[in-house]
Amino acid sequence: MFEKFEETDDEFAKLLRRINPPRVVIDNDSCGDATVIQVDSVNKHGILLHVVQVLTDLNLVIKKAYISSDGGWFMDVFNVIDRDGEKIRDQELISYIQKRLESDEDLVPSFKGMVGLVPTEEHTCIELTGRDRPGLLSEVCAVLADLHCNLVNAEIWTHNERAAAVVLVTDDTTGYAIEDPNRLATIKEMLCNVLKGNSDINTAKMTLSPPGVTHRERRLHQIMFADRDYENIERSEGGGVHDKSSRPHVIVADCTEKDYTVITMRSKDRPKLLFDIVCTLTDMQYVIFHGVVHTGRMEAYQEYYIRHVDGVPISSEAERERVMQCLEAAVERRGSEGLQLELCAKDRVGLLSDITRIFRENSLCIKRAEISTKGGIARDTFYVTDVSGCPVDPKTVDSICRQIGQGILHVKWNSNSSPKPQQEKTISFLLGSFFKARTFRH
Repeated sequence: MFEKFEETDDEFAKLLRRINPPRVVIDNDSCGDATVIQVDSVNKHGILLHVVQVLTDLNLVIKKAYISSDGGWFMDVFNVIDRDGEKIRDQELISYIQKRLESDEDLVPSFKGMVGLVPTEEHTCIELTGRDRPGLLSEVCAVLADLHCNLVNAEIWTHNERAAAVVLVTDDTTGYAIEDPNRLATIKEMLCNVLKGNSDINTAKMTLSPPGVTHRERRLHQIMFADRDYENIERSEGGGVHDKSSRPHVIVADCTEKDYTVITMRSKDRPKLLFDIVCTLTDMQYVIFHGVVHTGRMEAYQEYYIRHVDGVPISSEAERERVMQCLEAAVERRGSEGLQLELCAKDRVGLLSDITRIFRENSLCIKRAEISTKGGIARDTFYVTDVSGCPVDPKTVDSICRQIGQGILHVKWNSNSSPKPQQEKTISFLLGSFFKARTFRH
């Protein structure tokens, strides 16, 4: 009976969308320092997340946002700039944004996040979860290299002593996905052994999933949420890079006259902050009815009026506390903790294994990483601390750069990650030919 009602509601929603298709207006005149994007559409759970996801995937920075979705109608306004702080002037990009946001199929996607066991022809997608520890990524990369897997794309997050990764690999011989069930079983067994270590027997996981089912960064949020990384976030502060004063400040309160729950947040501003918050609230089955986002030079202020998808506001102190913890975790997972190291080199099998081994041998701990390969060139970004969570000694960075090679590794010094050496220049040192070898030798 309920299924029939759901099918009827879905067909009615489709009819409304056909009668009132999404409308997107992109305006470069009404605001002096940003491009204004207005999106109007029939409302649907997940629509706000999709719009924010499209904008952030294009590396656009959302400086302000005004959200309204009462009465079955969705109307949002976003003030956006590019990474250089400029308005969007590229007509091809403007047309692409309109096409994506006005597409009826795109605007109401399926977000079930199913995990399957069938790889695509191009690559095999591996999801990893386990307890974080120094050298973990190095061990994972070494296992993949030994099993003749070429790691072509990956993103790794760590938070609250937990680690999660979404990794794309290919067979190093064929260049395509790994399809042999026996070989996949071996890869799973070996990676699980690494993830379990000596203390994570029950929660370490490795699964295979078809890429494209769910947005990768959203999937990382889902993996870490399922791993309950938001619990016990008041971890020990001794020696860590995070300053307690820089952590997000979240308040969850009642708005009884309007029957909403009100969330107010203040945190350090950074790219993709709005996506992380909207993603978390959507996956926790909350609907944002109204909201406002303002960002200053350093700080972001966000205010949301929400209800659960069943129309009920937050009613218990336990639920309120859980929402606060989950939103704090959502902000911190992608926080740029540690010193930023950027690698650009010709790709080869075992490259990442060699790089992460050098990090491990120099007592560096990888807090977050973005791995990509395009046109035979590897472009990787690592955020690192020392093993105790403290800023990295510049002498250690010098040593690593010498081992990796001239022009290969670039260091982005900043006041929060490491004491900057006296010479104010990007560090990249000797032995470039050494890096080109098939593997590093002691």
